[in-house]
Amino acid sequence: MTASLEQLRRCHFAVDLGAARTRVYVKGAGLVVDQPSVAAVNTRTGALIAVGEFAEKMTGRTPDYIRVVRPVTGGTVVDIEMAQRMLRQLISDRTRRALRRRPRLRAAACIPHDADPLAQRAAIETLVGLGARRVELVDTLIAAAVGCGLPVERPEATMIMVCGAAATQVAVLSLGSIVRAERIPVGGEAVDAAIVQHLRHQHELMLPSQSVRPLQLALEENGLTPQGPEVTEIHGRDVATGLARSVKVDTAAVRRAIQTPLTAVLDGIGKVLRDCPPDLVADLADRGIMMVGGSALLPGLDQMLRQATGMPVHIAEQPELCAVEGLGAMLEGRIAPMVLDPLSA
Repeated sequence: MTASLEQLRRCHFAVDLGAARTRVYVKGAGLVVDQPSVAAVNTRTGALIAVGEFAEKMTGRTPDYIRVVRPVTGGTVVDIEMAQRMLRQLISDRTRRALRRRPRLRAAACIPHDADPLAQRAAIETLVGLGARRVELVDTLIAAAVGCGLPVERPEATMIMVCGAAATQVAVLSLGSIVRAERIPVGGEAVDAAIVQHLRHQHELMLPSQSVRPLQLALEENGLTPQGPEVTEIHGRDVATGLARSVKVDTAAVRRAIQTPLTAVLDGIGKVLRDCPPDLVADLADRGIMMVGGSALLPGLDQMLRQATGMPVHIAEQPELCAVEGLGAMLEGRIAPMVLDPLSA
């Protein structure tokens, strides 16, 4: 599924279509788009009203004739036409004109590990609609590992954990390839849903659609550990009366609610380690796990993983940009190809 470095060097731009954010890297210009994967549509006329951050602010605040949609779910394009329209609006006119002048426009795209042929085809069709004559697909795990500077080409084990909005991907890499990998359908959105369900059941409080992330940030650096704040004040709507209400939430109970979806992530890490050769697992005892992706910044998640696995856990410098930066490094030719020549007779 991962294209060769030689093919990627011929590409002119790369796209990381994520469930939470869309990022576009143009060869020679760098990162030109980093916006939420959201579009607002007028259902009466079919016209596109807004995309990106402005469309995300409209979530839950629109009249009946405006619908806010997310054309990407779990790293897979579910609405090709809307994804194409969203990308056209996110990429500036100047950049689009520069890309159209290319004689044979080539593109690269990140797709989740073990994506089915339908998901791969959807990613290809989305970029073909933007004018690409050829599309190269790159495994998100490989791109993220390159982007955060892991020595994936060496005969030593490196473990990466891509924490996305809709899924978490865990893999052990060696010699430039994936040795073992697991995709867990639990991400930042599952953590959000667990907090919303807890507040609804325990406090009869409904949160606005954009209030869950501030709640997680309120847990501060030690949010998933007992050292975090004891109480956090939350504003929402009362389930019974429909009136605005504020409650003081016990953060220990919130931490217990968050632990449920995160248990699946720990199980996925354990499965990958059990399936790995013992020599590679021994390497990981010193190297540990590298966390990338937007949900890697969940307060205290790295501490929880460190306590559960007994391994060092590191967070990349810019975890949310690792995948697209890895694609950019491949496009620009900053990655030296690894050649394994057969021995001569």
